[in-house]
Amino acid sequence: MGLCLVMALAYVALEWKSYDTTSIYDTALNVDPLLDEEVPLILLKTLPPPPAPVAPTEIDIVEDDDPIEETVIETTEVDDETEILLVDDVVIVDKVIEDEVPFSVIENVPVFPGCENETDKKACFQSMMQKHVQRTQRYPEAAVDIGAEGRVSVMFTIQKDGSISNVKMRGPHQLLEKEAARIIGKLPKMTPGKQRGRAVRVPFSIPITFKLQ
Repeated sequence: MGLCLVMALAYVALEWKSYDTTSIYDTALNVDPLLDEEVPLILLKTLPPPPAPVAPTEIDIVEDDDPIEETVIETTEVDDETEILLVDDVVIVDKVIEDEVPFSVIENVPVFPGCENETDKKACFQSMMQKHVQRTQRYPEAAVDIGAEGRVSVMFTIQKDGSISNVKMRGPHQLLEKEAARIIGKLPKMTPGKQRGRAVRVPFSIPITFKLQ
């Protein structure tokens, strides 16, 4: 009996429920008065489509008077009747070698006497030319009296036989040009320049400076 009484009391204690008589929560809703205002509706107006183009009532027919040139494309295909050339019938045209080749691009430059055994014959040619000018140059007395000085540009051509011709000078005074011509006239005969094993004319230019001490 005591055990049953204790169990009954424990069950009632565990299952007993109680509720508060007053609520501590405010269930009222604070509604923003702005939400009650009526929002005006905005209606978007669509533009009407553009009018369709009106077709012309009359059509003008233009006559085409310009003739049309047709391009005829010949076929490159061969057939059994196509004649095939033999190798002997083909003419080989050799490239024309110019008779005059500039000193800067010629294959075999003219050989100045004394440069036959040099490896760089172009550098030896220019060096021997400078030595020749320094050795043979004489300042004209008449040019000294009038105080003429400056640089004379000289151009000449080494012919196919190694001779010098077509000498042209341009300088500040005729006396200096005359002396430059005399210096070039003293040049020895050279071995002509060659292009592809053929002797050609080679133009060459050199400046000669005359300066008073």
